[in-house]
Amino acid sequence: MENKIKIAVVFGGQSAEHEISIISAINVMKSLSMKKYDIFPIAISKDGGWFFDSFDKLVSTETDAKTIHLETGAGSRTAITLISNQGKTGLIDVKDGRVISQIDVVFPVLHGTNGEDGAIQGFLKLVGVPFVGAGVLGSAIGMDKDVMKRLLKEAGVSITDFLVFSNNSKIDYEKIEAKLGLPMFVKPANAGSSVGVSRAENKAEFLKAVKKAFLFDQKIVIEKAISGEEIEISVIGNENPRASLPGRVIPNHKFYDYEAKYIDENGANFEIPAKLSEELIRKIQAVAIQTYQTLCCEGMARVDGFLTEDGDFIIIEINTIPGFTSISMYPKLWKVSGLAYPDLLDQLVKLAIDRRKKEMEIEVNFVNKI
Repeated sequence: MENKIKIAVVFGGQSAEHEISIISAINVMKSLSMKKYDIFPIAISKDGGWFFDSFDKLVSTETDAKTIHLETGAGSRTAITLISNQGKTGLIDVKDGRVISQIDVVFPVLHGTNGEDGAIQGFLKLVGVPFVGAGVLGSAIGMDKDVMKRLLKEAGVSITDFLVFSNNSKIDYEKIEAKLGLPMFVKPANAGSSVGVSRAENKAEFLKAVKKAFLFDQKIVIEKAISGEEIEISVIGNENPRASLPGRVIPNHKFYDYEAKYIDENGANFEIPAKLSEELIRKIQAVAIQTYQTLCCEGMARVDGFLTEDGDFIIIEINTIPGFTSISMYPKLWKVSGLAYPDLLDQLVKLAIDRRKKEMEIEVNFVNKI
């Protein structure tokens, strides 16, 4: 096929979810059509270096999340950067300045810090290349659980009671327990959906959870626990997003933690799609889309919440770069909703390119227009 789209899949990163990002990237690259795309794997190391090579040279042969890693030996990678020139974005060999290839679109498969928080999105916008997923604002809002919750509350979306503390705040357990009750969840405000998250059922667990959360951010969120069924739903789109069928998560761990979500294949049972009435499905889909739009999201996101006995769907968070591993909910929910993995990726790429085209229509010559 002529005129294949040149797509750079960026993975790894300076994040606690570095290893999960690599596994997600494996699945994305397996499912991108070789007839439609020329694929350029770009690995970001934990110390921030950007490297290009064939995927098998960039990544270890291990596939387990606890052992998979980037290869760092001599000759296993080429240091690169992306540079914009005359409206085109080039993949550049840092050593000799050689243009390896033009890049038409970037798929950042970067979970957590520096990948899901607007950092990489800002860089990609500066170099003028279309990229999959939310823009700078939507990414930053979606990552910050404090700002996210405040915006949802203002929009009338149901959320749980929560408190926010910085690392120099006085944290009074007795006052917090009186406000939120037990159990409660303690989370870094800016980290992946399960990184540094703990469930606390007493003071000792609470103090341990606070210490753990502050390892991953300087601001933490403490939430009241919700009694209900854990529901996740996938959303796709720019101006006119649509939602998949919802899925039910039944954790086999104490809660749906990092290990259950990404590492332990038996960490949870899933009902995909969730066996719910048509009325409840429509309600959950509407709340998910409202959440997506309130938080200025584009491209894709997974919306997580709890369905209570009285039918209220309470939003916990949104993930603007959801997992793409073999056990991840985002692609699974679209599959049961009639959108196969390769077609899902095609749509995400198209959304990225369409958004960039519209951005290019925005006038930048103000002085000449006075």
